Amino acid sequence: MGIEQKGMMFVLSSPSGTGKTTLVKKIAQSNKNFSISISHTTRKPRPNEINGKDYYFASISEFKDLIKKNEFFEYANIFDNCYGTLKKPVLEKLSQGKDVLFDIDWQGTKQLNKIENLSLVTFFILPPNRKTLKERLLNRHENQEELVKKRMNKFKEEISHWNEYNYIVVNDDLEKCYNEILSIIMLEKKGQNQKQDMSKIKKMVDELLK
Repeated sequence: MGIEQKGMMFVLSSPSGTGKTTLVKKIAQSNKNFSISISHTTRKPRPNEINGKDYYFASISEFKDLIKKNEFFEYANIFDNCYGTLKKPVLEKLSQGKDVLFDIDWQGTKQLNKIENLSLVTFFILPPNRKTLKERLLNRHENQEELVKKRMNKFKEEISHWNEYNYIVVNDDLEKCYNEILSIIMLEKKGQNQKQDMSKIKKMVDELLK
């Protein structure tokens, strides 16, 4: 699929509770040229979530209809709900020279990676340790121990895809992680790839999987 693209696409993925949504919002708020790709989802809105701002909330039949019409760049089933990125709004932003940020999981990233001629840079965000991750999940899903357990169980599967990404960053300190991602993005926009110590990252991942 040949795509005329002036802007670039930046994907942030992570296990649930690692802070990718916060980071995506922070990058977009601080940098005028960034636009967040808003996903469609079949899950119910959380308190404070606004349709068209956080997600486009859709019924299962609406979602299936969009799949049938080939409207999605990528879509995936995560925790029994469907999520997907529509092509049209993303392509419009890219053609205007805007950079588009994606807050999606490894399944969606895999699909985007298969599309030819996309100017795509992908980040996988790791938690500093499992204890911190569990605390973050418990804070987000108060009194929902079952759900937290489910997400912690899924953690191993999600983290096993780390090596499918261009860059791996650790969100131990939000400000530090944000600055690291932003500096990589700015260099990538100039066409400069950054080298990371993969053996050090593999050690960190092995530690998280213990």
